[in-house]
Amino acid sequence: MFEKYKSHFQSSIPRIPEAKYAHIVVLRETDSYAVFKTDGELNVARVRSGLKAPTTVISRLVLFKRKQTTPERLTGRELLRRYGIHDSIKAQYKSMKDKDLGDCAYNENPCGGCPDCVIYGYAIGDSGSEKSKIFIDSAYAIPAYEESHGTFTLNAPYEDGTMTRGTDTTNRFSEQDHVLPEVPFPSVVTLRDPSPNSFLYVLNNLYRTKRYGAQTTRTGQVRNKIVAVIFADGEIFSNLRLTQKLHDLLGDACLPYAPDVLKSKTEEAISSLIREDGVLYELVIGEPLAALQNEAEAILSDETAFKAWLNALSQETLTYAEASKVIKKK
Repeated sequence: MFEKYKSHFQSSIPRIPEAKYAHIVVLRETDSYAVFKTDGELNVARVRSGLKAPTTVISRLVLFKRKQTTPERLTGRELLRRYGIHDSIKAQYKSMKDKDLGDCAYNENPCGGCPDCVIYGYAIGDSGSEKSKIFIDSAYAIPAYEESHGTFTLNAPYEDGTMTRGTDTTNRFSEQDHVLPEVPFPSVVTLRDPSPNSFLYVLNNLYRTKRYGAQTTRTGQVRNKIVAVIFADGEIFSNLRLTQKLHDLLGDACLPYAPDVLKSKTEEAISSLIREDGVLYELVIGEPLAALQNEAEAILSDETAFKAWLNALSQETLTYAEASKVIKKK
């Protein structure tokens, strides 16, 4: 798997960092009215508009880091349950404290050996901890706040579909700010010391996750478009810096951005910024990126190959957890 980039991968997940990084550059673009909020209002930050105008400050919508990783983790965990990975671990292993493993539960009871626990990490009470191998930061919308949000009035009708009962009109109205459709949030998802299996796991979660933020049963659809993969021996530019560079390159363009223009400008921004980062790297973009994604999709779209890969990944993370003295065979 991914033989062309073999030198950038570990043969298995190492216990000690070895300076191999796979950076996946993603354009997260809203496909519906999304709600990214923490305390009742949309998350907003005051930052510089671009790199060329250091004194021009604007407000930008923010997609916080956990609002990105949590939906992706839950997507992966759904698949682990569907294909019996958690049940298999529970049946075969116990903790080093000679306790049987309970059901692996996100933010409650980590098993310590499944792909989610090992790759994304955990730190919960006396259950121990595992440092995440995924590095991610808050993502910022390219356009200003004023261009990228709208306020809408919401209502709750009665059974007959109207807002009135007899001669009385309900007062069940409220207002809520929403992120507009087709607002892009550039984001860099970094996997440290990737093996081919762990890299594909992160890639699969990005492909499959479609809803982010609050009210995901009603709205919040987001499309993750992978624009580049960068293999490097260190960390690279931030989400904010990428957003500011794109703001400069897009100039006076208004929402919605033309897809081909946004893609080409993102590739241009990546190529420019990576040269300033002081790392040794291989940039996978354009046709080589399409070939890499086709190789990934050949596995992810075939059920037999998918199950074989998921079992191989599970065995890899269990071996890591055993070596880390987190779990042991019953």
